[in-house]
Amino acid sequence: MAEIKRILVANRGEIALRAIRTIKEMGKEAVAIYSTADKGSEYLKLADAAICVGGGPSSQSYLNIPSIISAAEISGCDAIFPGYGFLSENQHFVEICTHHKIKFIGPTPEIMVLMSDKSKAKDVMVKANVPVVPGSDGAITDIKDAKKRAKEVGYPVILKAAQGGGGRGMRVVEDESYLENAFLAAESEAITAFGDGTIYMEKFIKNPRHIEVQIMADSHGNVIHVGERDCSMQRRHQKLIEESPAVVLTPEVRTRLHDAAVRAGEFIKYEGAGTFEFLLDADLNFYFMEMNTRLQVEHTVSEMVSGLDLVKMMIEVAEGKELPKQEEITLHGHSIECRITAEDPIKFLPCPGKISTWIAPGGKDVRIDTHAHANYIVPPTYDSMIGKLIVYGKDRAEAIARMHRALSEFQVSGIKTTIPFHKKMMKNPDFLSNNFDTKYLDGYKG
Repeated sequence: MAEIKRILVANRGEIALRAIRTIKEMGKEAVAIYSTADKGSEYLKLADAAICVGGGPSSQSYLNIPSIISAAEISGCDAIFPGYGFLSENQHFVEICTHHKIKFIGPTPEIMVLMSDKSKAKDVMVKANVPVVPGSDGAITDIKDAKKRAKEVGYPVILKAAQGGGGRGMRVVEDESYLENAFLAAESEAITAFGDGTIYMEKFIKNPRHIEVQIMADSHGNVIHVGERDCSMQRRHQKLIEESPAVVLTPEVRTRLHDAAVRAGEFIKYEGAGTFEFLLDADLNFYFMEMNTRLQVEHTVSEMVSGLDLVKMMIEVAEGKELPKQEEITLHGHSIECRITAEDPIKFLPCPGKISTWIAPGGKDVRIDTHAHANYIVPPTYDSMIGKLIVYGKDRAEAIARMHRALSEFQVSGIKTTIPFHKKMMKNPDFLSNNFDTKYLDGYKG
């Protein structure tokens, strides 16, 4: 493959800025896109060119495929970096990029299709000898089928939308008396959210940890891992705090987990950055949950413990370069990321508006990924995340202490943010002792 020279960043906000920085450091040119709602954003000035692709609503701009392809063509881009969200996992977009001879920095559309359907992905993992949660073999056809499958799996069960994400189209059922209503509700929600009402069933793992493995794969058949992340501190299936490594794992379980992710990547002949997500039960048994065929928001903690630039690696893979050997990847220390969102820190309701004060923390081993600044207006149109605060320490205790110090320095006024929530968590006895799971914040009242 030829060297990539000019890359269009098909995203916005902190991930667009983060990608632009790496692209510039590699000696390449970066083209930014923006909606009318993001017009005037400071980070756009750092790109070699910035092109408006439509109105404020995502459907008119960041999801507007014809407009984005036109922007790439008129600006002479030979590649597109998708970031996460928006079109990052849209196989149709990848196919159109290929048709226009623009390199999509990510996996093939065939792999996206395979992994986007959670039911089919589970079947593939079984063939790859990766542990999966016991459940239905494929989609559930109707209520009668659901009752039959639930008896086979054993209650409690969880119904999931095959095309789901973010907790939508998902219902936990404790016994058969609730199954019919739950099935109809999940199906209806899935149709509304994803245009596809396909539902499958799994055994419900009570009080699990959410552990994921970062992999990178090249076009030469090489697959490596960059350690694992613990993303168990979440609310309504939305991650709030992520860290690497997952200290709950024993060395033996960690090795098996990494091996399973690499084996899965090899089996599906993956290319690019990807994440295999697993549920971990109380006995440290892990089960495949889903694969994200893109860069993750929390890729930063993997970068901190490995010293790697994952965006740079993605671009190099897209250029046809080979990855380093697994033994060349060394992981050390501990990293934590807190997602800073423009939300009420107790109710977690969006709080858009103008930031009047923005004083970000600094110091040793502190990283802030953000596009926000004083006088920046947080639009109500998009996701409420305005930044990510990431720290590194020689161990978890040092990382937590550094994060609390950094959060204490962070000053934001004009809008509400989740900074106060994160400060409390860094002093929370359960968080300090690593005694929590994905349900820990259910019913959180500050």
